[in-house]
Amino acid sequence: MMYSPRYRLFPDAEQREVLDWTRDTVRQVYNHALREFNQIPADAGTLRQRVWSVRDTLPAIKDWWSDLKQVYSTVLQKAVERIRDSIQNLGKLKAKGYDVGSLNWKKPREYRSFTYRQSGFELDKKSGSNGRGLLRLKKLKGETREIPIRLHRDLPDHELIKEVTLKKEPTGAWHVSFCIKADEPEKPAIEDINPDDTVGLDLGVFNFVHDSDGRSVGRLDLSADRERLEREQRSLSRKEYESNNWEEQRRRVAEVHAQMSNKKRDFKHKLAHFYTTEYDAVFVEDLNVKGMLESPQNARNKAEVGWRDCITILEHHGKKNGCHVVEVEPRGTTKECAACGVETRKPIWVREHSCPACGFELDRDWNAALNVLSHGLTKLGVVHSEDTPVETATTVDSFMVSASYVVETGSPTLKEPAKQASRAG
Repeated sequence: MMYSPRYRLFPDAEQREVLDWTRDTVRQVYNHALREFNQIPADAGTLRQRVWSVRDTLPAIKDWWSDLKQVYSTVLQKAVERIRDSIQNLGKLKAKGYDVGSLNWKKPREYRSFTYRQSGFELDKKSGSNGRGLLRLKKLKGETREIPIRLHRDLPDHELIKEVTLKKEPTGAWHVSFCIKADEPEKPAIEDINPDDTVGLDLGVFNFVHDSDGRSVGRLDLSADRERLEREQRSLSRKEYESNNWEEQRRRVAEVHAQMSNKKRDFKHKLAHFYTTEYDAVFVEDLNVKGMLESPQNARNKAEVGWRDCITILEHHGKKNGCHVVEVEPRGTTKECAACGVETRKPIWVREHSCPACGFELDRDWNAALNVLSHGLTKLGVVHSEDTPVETATTVDSFMVSASYVVETGSPTLKEPAKQASRAG
């Protein structure tokens, strides 16, 4: 399994200047390579062959472009190979129905990263000051540089770091990602999974997650961040474009965006870690997020919660922690009664499920989570009793968890209902 853990770099003023020089030089190589690639006929070979033919001209280019001799060779090669990766990614988006264009020339602000492949770098975990390590990079403007790095968590066990990508954020901060390959833990065999060790998740807008064990996790409150963002953006709009004051204010806006993104990412990773370590299988709705965002109802809140991103993070943690993460068809999970299966239409403002056929009453989202659990067990092939989900619902009280607890403390409060559920079962 491939991992790309990300860490913060702390370059000094001289190192920042060198990193920016390298990034801009690599950007110019990319733009030159893109122009050369566009002049090659499409029938001259496969995509890989055409990109590699441009990459193979790099040694000759160094004869008249002397700055390239001060950049590590694999960094230049990866800049050219990025053309192939970008075209392949555009093809995947097109296959999903998105409107895609072609690759364009990159402006200085649009090209933010460069990559070392297999060599040209060395990570020293112990030599840095103040508990930090050092990242040694060769040929940063012709010289080897040692940049302090904060290793806030250990790298997963691995044999080799395949790639090192340095990226400058819009805030001006530098981060580094290490691409490594580590062993993927085995997932439990289907026949060995106990239905009590599985959970269904209903993703919502009012509450971020409601699971089949009765937990309800609230949404992140980003109202203060949103108000600050609006103030900073209004201030930015009054500045002269690309003036010094405009650039300073642009960074402030970028910092607010980064703060909000970090909070949401941290929240989702902690939730995903909890569910994939507590359960053998996690079932979640396969939502058509693109179609939901195109509808006029509540689109802003739907975009802000980031359901598709949450599902992707769940799948990543499922692989990392040896947990089955299964997406199930969402159609009918809200309407169906978890006790008898009869469908009942409910407007969005009706938050309680009350079945006219059997009289079963439950919170609307909890009923949906039980249906997700039942559909997921069937899809995965786990042998389960038809009335297991409803038995779970009637023996465990619903439990509300504030999103602030998840963000600040890493979700230990989530574990209490799981213990109640296991005792009740």
